[in-house]
Amino acid sequence: MEILMVALELSPFVRETEAADAVQSLAKALRQLGHNVTVAIPRQPGFEESGLLMARRLTPLPLPGGGEVPVLDAQLPSGVTVTLFDAPVLFDRPSPYSVAGVDHPDNAKRFALLGQAAAALVRQRAQQGTAFDIVHLHDAAAALVPAALARVPGPSVPTVLTIHDATRQGAFDAGDAEGLLEELKADPNLLRAGVAQADAVTTVSPTYAAELGASFSDLTQGKPLTGIVNGIDYAVYNPATDSALPSRYDAEDASHKGICKSAVLRELELPIELDRPLLLIDGPLLPEGGSELILAALPSLLKTELAIVVASELPAAVAKKLRLTQSRRRDDFALVERPNAAALRRLYAAADMALFCPRHAPCGQGQLVAQRYGTLPIARAVGGLIDTVVDCDASLDTGTGFLFDDETEAALLGAVGRALAAYASPSLPRLRRRIMRLDVGWDRPARRYLQVYRQALGAGR
Repeated sequence: MEILMVALELSPFVRETEAADAVQSLAKALRQLGHNVTVAIPRQPGFEESGLLMARRLTPLPLPGGGEVPVLDAQLPSGVTVTLFDAPVLFDRPSPYSVAGVDHPDNAKRFALLGQAAAALVRQRAQQGTAFDIVHLHDAAAALVPAALARVPGPSVPTVLTIHDATRQGAFDAGDAEGLLEELKADPNLLRAGVAQADAVTTVSPTYAAELGASFSDLTQGKPLTGIVNGIDYAVYNPATDSALPSRYDAEDASHKGICKSAVLRELELPIELDRPLLLIDGPLLPEGGSELILAALPSLLKTELAIVVASELPAAVAKKLRLTQSRRRDDFALVERPNAAALRRLYAAADMALFCPRHAPCGQGQLVAQRYGTLPIARAVGGLIDTVVDCDASLDTGTGFLFDDETEAALLGAVGRALAAYASPSLPRLRRRIMRLDVGWDRPARRYLQVYRQALGAGR
C-alpha cells in the first residue's frame, strides 16, 4: 500500500506534543509491515539542525489555483520518505503552533497552505503513475486536506483523520476565513471540517473516542470514531538494549534496575537508599497536566517514605515553588527541569513508580514507558490511561498499575498508598515482570490502522 501521512510534527525533528512521536513511530511500523510511507510536512527549523536536508534539491510543486511551493524529499533510516514543503514565511518559526501559549495569528492561512500542498502532491503522484492509496491526516493542522482534494481534479483518494488531541481544534475568527475554503466561513474550525469530510476518523484510545463522541456526532454522519491506542517504539524504549542506562535489564531479570536507581540517586544528590521507593513525576506540569493537584498533594507525599523526583517542563510559577521545595527537602526531593530524552529514560529505569494525573489524556505515553521499564504507573482514570492501565487488586494477582478516579488529593494519596503497599509486597517482582511483558509496541496499532485504511478504501469504491 502507498500511504501518505500529512502532519505538522514529526519526531525527532519537530516535537511539541506526543503526536510527533506517534507519526514517526506509526510510519516506521507500517514500513516494517511492508508498506511504502511518505510523511508530508512543512519544512521547519528542526530539520535544518538535524542535517537531514544536506545536499537536497528543491523542486517546485504547482499549487491548485496558481503559485507553487518548493519541495524537498529525504529518506529516514527506517525507509520512510519525508516530503517537506518549503514555505519559510509561514513555517520558519520556533514553535509549530504558538508563541508563549498564544496561537500564531495566521494559523488558518498556514494550515490551509499545508492542505493545498498535500492535495497537489497527491494529484502529482497520480499523474506520475505512483498514486497514493490512502491519505492519513494528523490533527487539525492537516484537516483541510479532504476539502482541498475535492477541489483538485483527479481520482478519489480515501482520507483518514486522526485526532491526537481535540483541545487543539484550529478554531479561528470568521474574518480569518477570507480567501480560504467556503465551508469554513460558516464554521471556522479546521478539526470539525476534517471530521465532516474525511472518509474515516480515529483517535488515540477507545475511552478518548467515547469521551469525544458527542462533540462530533453532528459531523460524523454515521462514521464510527475509532479509538486505537498508541504504542511506543521498542527500538528506543527497551531497558534490555538502552544505551542511556548504566546497566541493562529485562522482564526475566530486572535486578539491574537497582544499579540504574543507585546511579540516578547519585546524580540527583539524593541519599543512596535502594530500599526506599523512588517516585517519578513526569509530564508538563501545566493545569491540564495536573499541576494544581500535584502541588496540593506534594506536602503529604513528602510525609511518606518516598523519595520524589519531578522531571518536567515547568511554568515559571510552578518552577519557583518546586525549587523552594528542593532547597528545603534535599534528602527527599529532586527537580530535573527540561530533561532530554536519554535522561528521562534513565529516570524511568531508576524509579519504582511514576505518577500521572492529567485532567484529560487522549492516550499518554509515559505510562507505557513506565510499564516497559518495570516502573509501577499510578494514574488518574481518564482517557487513554483507562485503556492502558488496569487497576491492581489487593493481592496483585491482576492489574498493571494503580488508578484513581477523583481529581482530589485524597484519591491521589490513596492510589499512592496502594502502590507503596505493592512495593513492600513479596509479589512485587511478579507484578513488575507482568507489566514489563505487556505488548505496548507499535506493531498491533499499525495493523489496526491498516484495517481502518482498508475499510476506507472499500467505502470509497
